[in-house]
Amino acid sequence: MRDRDAGPGEEPYTPRPDTPHEVDGPHGAHDPYRRSRRFGAEPYDPDVGGWADPGEVIDAAGPRTGGADGLTVAVVGASGNFGSSVVTALADDPRVGRVLGIARRAPGWRPPKTTWVTADVLRERRLGELFRTADAVVQLAWLFQPTHRPALTWRNNVLGSLRVFEAAADAAVPALIHASSVGAYSPGPKNRPVDESWPTHGWPEAAYCREKAYLERCLDTFERQYPWVRVVRLRPGFLFKREAATEQRRLFAGPLLPRGLVQPGRLPVVPDLPGLRMQVLHTDDAAEAVRAAVTSTVRGPFNLAADPVVDADLLARMFGARTVRLPAAPLRAGLRAAWRTRLVPASPQLFDAVLRLPLMDTARAREELGWRPRHTSEEALGEFLRGLRAGDGMDTPPLTPRLPGGGRLRETATRLRAQP
Repeated sequence: MRDRDAGPGEEPYTPRPDTPHEVDGPHGAHDPYRRSRRFGAEPYDPDVGGWADPGEVIDAAGPRTGGADGLTVAVVGASGNFGSSVVTALADDPRVGRVLGIARRAPGWRPPKTTWVTADVLRERRLGELFRTADAVVQLAWLFQPTHRPALTWRNNVLGSLRVFEAAADAAVPALIHASSVGAYSPGPKNRPVDESWPTHGWPEAAYCREKAYLERCLDTFERQYPWVRVVRLRPGFLFKREAATEQRRLFAGPLLPRGLVQPGRLPVVPDLPGLRMQVLHTDDAAEAVRAAVTSTVRGPFNLAADPVVDADLLARMFGARTVRLPAAPLRAGLRAAWRTRLVPASPQLFDAVLRLPLMDTARAREELGWRPRHTSEEALGEFLRGLRAGDGMDTPPLTPRLPGGGRLRETATRLRAQP
């Protein structure tokens, strides 16, 4: 569990200051969010919250109380699609006294009970001290792009997660909640759901799946090495909410997707591909599972998904289109060409994985966590599509509806340079 640095032959991870996604926190001289944090923002108060450097939080921290004055929960990757919903769910729970929202870049969003901490898990050397008062650590930090530079996403996602796991163990944190994924599963059936015992070896060609599967193996070792840490692995389907629509369009469709195309009746056909059956979930419902895991005594893996299963017929109904049965190969070839020329950010390998991922049985989450999704999969997708049409987002750097420095033109330049 000591994978802190780059291995032999690897270049060290060095954020580029000219990249809009890497000018975060105290490391970025051109941080577009710096003014809101440094000039005119409320001063840091450990009893109220606000923005803080890790050292400020460490210096202000007292002993862990074991939840006597409410649980303290550290959420790593707290400003993205999943993280923003998790922070909201935890802040709304009376059993939670304080949330440490750890992010690389400062959001303007100020939820209750939350102290934002600027820290990069690959660079912050005092993570263990930062977690010293936490009753639970929730690891959500993840970099989806650039798919053209898998070594960079590996360092951020795998080595960064390992540093979080190790820091939680060093700080003797009682509970570690890790956001795994349906993408960790090996190829499986599309005509019946599988439970949490299905192999988690991922689809090896897709970087996202390799990384999620590798961390499952690391957690197997972690649980044997640190049996006193209660480890929960949540494996949700694909997560959608209205506020994340613009971010997900940037991550997976790119700047060339016109808003008008997602209007009902504008898309004439939906391809009915072999294997196009997948599960999705509203992000807020996945966050409720995190909240339940934090405040309970459960451990182990839990599948999370909503009904019904999403297939071509459901998508056609939502778009007011008709289905056309097609083989996957022509679409994959087109996606591969668009990806190689940087026209779209989603890789053909991830497309292959989606067609192979199994359907998940969520009985364990319902029975042991007492978890029930409040939204159907169709409602979650419908909310996402409305967000796409409106260009919705949130006042956090990952979810901002417009990138600092130039909207879709800036997106295009970032894609061409294969930057995060």
